[in-house]
Amino acid sequence: MDFEYSEEQQQLAESLRKYLANEYGFEQRKAIIRSEAGLSEAVWSTFANLGLTALALPEADGGFGGGAVDLMAAMEACGEALVVEPLLDTVGLAARLVARGGSAPQRSALLAGVIDGSQRLAFAYLERGRRYELEPQATTARSDAGGWVLDGEKIVVIGAAAADRLIVSAATPKGASLFAVDRTATGVSLNACRTVDGQRAADVRFQAVKLPADALIGAEGAAMPLIDEAIDFATALLCADAIGAMKFANDTTLEYLKTRKQFGAPIGSFQALQHRMVDMYVVCEQARSMAIMAAAKVDEGGDETARRRAVSAAKVKIADAARQVSQESVQLHGGMGMTEEMKVSHSFRRLTMIAQRFGDADHHLERYASLG
Repeated sequence: MDFEYSEEQQQLAESLRKYLANEYGFEQRKAIIRSEAGLSEAVWSTFANLGLTALALPEADGGFGGGAVDLMAAMEACGEALVVEPLLDTVGLAARLVARGGSAPQRSALLAGVIDGSQRLAFAYLERGRRYELEPQATTARSDAGGWVLDGEKIVVIGAAAADRLIVSAATPKGASLFAVDRTATGVSLNACRTVDGQRAADVRFQAVKLPADALIGAEGAAMPLIDEAIDFATALLCADAIGAMKFANDTTLEYLKTRKQFGAPIGSFQALQHRMVDMYVVCEQARSMAIMAAAKVDEGGDETARRRAVSAAKVKIADAARQVSQESVQLHGGMGMTEEMKVSHSFRRLTMIAQRFGDADHHLERYASLG
């Protein structure tokens, strides 16, 4: 397996890095987080202009037909800058569900706006008291007068407040199903919050929300294979985001060790600290290889067991590496490493969040073992 990015992937990532370096500095990011929306429309528009919102969507729907590997280098760049715009949640989750399960009219109505940057989507699937469980139980949908009535609650929906449409999983008489729901529809209410790493999320309640018949995405009761695949796809992209955040943590810590002096010498000259930096670099490179393998398996399709094993193995490695790199980077900075003014403290929060999202190390170890 080739563990190097192609020339086109590298060029896209470098273009994105240059843009983020100029327009998404640490102070600019903090201003975006403090804003009412919690994201920048200008940044989102640039993502669309660069093709990021179209890269992993089918050519038949106006996208570029790429996969997780094609997005990995760009996601690394987003991780380095700690981008809070919901690129992963719109493109890697919700839009992927529509692309793989939606009818031609649904794909036309929902994906065109994602591709040109005029519309954002969010996937609402987590339910209270059912950590990491993907199959819906508490959220239900029943047929009524030729349409559907949706009831229930979803929690920690990343990007919900800024989304135009929500893709919602719900239990129906035939099993788990997916529905496209207008965020402003009657009966939909959001309790928005900010996550520990600065992203926006919301708990979403659905009270007798009336939906048309064509709100159902795919066949009734056939959602779980779509959800499983989309979550694995998004997990592979999340691993790439973590690689970027770890790279920044390593780079900024190394620079600090070169400049911070104690006893008349840079502390980076002390052998014990050099060993710790080497360990941080090694675990990051190991995690990168695992992340690329997971993305490649996701893109291969076909063998679901191989895909799940690769994704779970990568997530376990990423979670362990994220913990080691984030903690070491803060410790090597000393007390100032946890201050709001230091970007390294924000990378610590990002990596902490990533280690938990889509399943922590224990969850994925259990899943890996169950696959034989």
